Amino acid sequence: MGIELFPFSEEHRMIRDAAREFAQKEIAPIAAEHDESGKFPYETIRKMGEMGFMGIEVPEEYGGAGLDTLSYVLALEEICKVDAAHGTIMSVNNSLFCYGLLKFGTEEQKQTYLRAVASGKAIGAYALTEPMSGSDAGNMRTRATREGDFYVLNGRKSWITSGPVADYFVVFAMTDPTKKHKGITAFIVDGKTPGLIRGKKEPKLGIRASDTSEILFENCRVPVANRLGEEGEGFKIAMTILDAGRIGIAAQALGIAEAAYEASVKYAREREAFGQPIGAFQGIGFKIADMKTRIEAARLLTYNAALAKERAKISGERFTLEASMAKLFASETAMFCAHAAVQIHGGMGYSKELPIERYFRDAKITEIYEGTSEIQRLVIARHELGLK
Repeated sequence: MGIELFPFSEEHRMIRDAAREFAQKEIAPIAAEHDESGKFPYETIRKMGEMGFMGIEVPEEYGGAGLDTLSYVLALEEICKVDAAHGTIMSVNNSLFCYGLLKFGTEEQKQTYLRAVASGKAIGAYALTEPMSGSDAGNMRTRATREGDFYVLNGRKSWITSGPVADYFVVFAMTDPTKKHKGITAFIVDGKTPGLIRGKKEPKLGIRASDTSEILFENCRVPVANRLGEEGEGFKIAMTILDAGRIGIAAQALGIAEAAYEASVKYAREREAFGQPIGAFQGIGFKIADMKTRIEAARLLTYNAALAKERAKISGERFTLEASMAKLFASETAMFCAHAAVQIHGGMGYSKELPIERYFRDAKITEIYEGTSEIQRLVIARHELGLK
């Protein structure tokens, strides 16, 4: 358990405990198998939807659990502690799809798309990244041309989490390339729309049970009614959604770090060398100390970001700084702890007989997606220096 300096209610503890019990009972027995096969875990994701984990912050009237951001972080942390791939699917559903529709969608869009995804009956995805456009969204090449009551989309999106299986996508495309990032518009696209083509599933280092693919648009006709926000608001919408997404990745990273740490403590107590537990050696003990300290610091940053997002629901202020700091530190903590765990376990850390090597592979992506560590440092520095 971590240091409890935050105002956890009985509701917070209940969802944390429910997520922990579910993860241990339902996900732990299948995590290694799905990591090895790369098979999407439809059954457990469906059960997570039934338990309210796929739309935690969405009000009950739209099919969600109606809880707060801290509840979401606590639940996601527990899921990722057992398997980061399940956590990735949950994070995208909650942060990148549901949050965007809840904040920017019309009543009709919420009833049609948000309800289905928040209840776990459908899976949502977020399509911003392109082969030549990641954090540099102004370089986006996907185009949306207005034709009467429709927009016609053409282009290619890459590294789309849940791309092969998603029912609905939040897609960003250029409606006015002359305006760069101010010419981007957001759309909700049904996965069955003619002209939406799912590319090959990407072979990944980690989070292998979370499907990722390219999405191609070839004269894909999307109704004007499916535009999310106004024309030209897409970049603002994308960045606002990513603020929420970064809190989710911080929680994911925290869960991975905790799993690596707890396994290391157990092993350091049990494994003996030269007549004593290896934890008695300073070289191992210092690793344990550093892991624990970084985890607790990451926890405070992550929970603080969650509370900042809650305050923003009333104040309307951005929580970009808090989200970026949490994502940066927690992701690097996950990688630090996973690396240390492999070293502490030695040969067993390198073996697939234990989940340690999976933690190591899964940790790396948290430093990359939803803004690399380098981008987070750029965001934080510009914020503090008052630069645009």
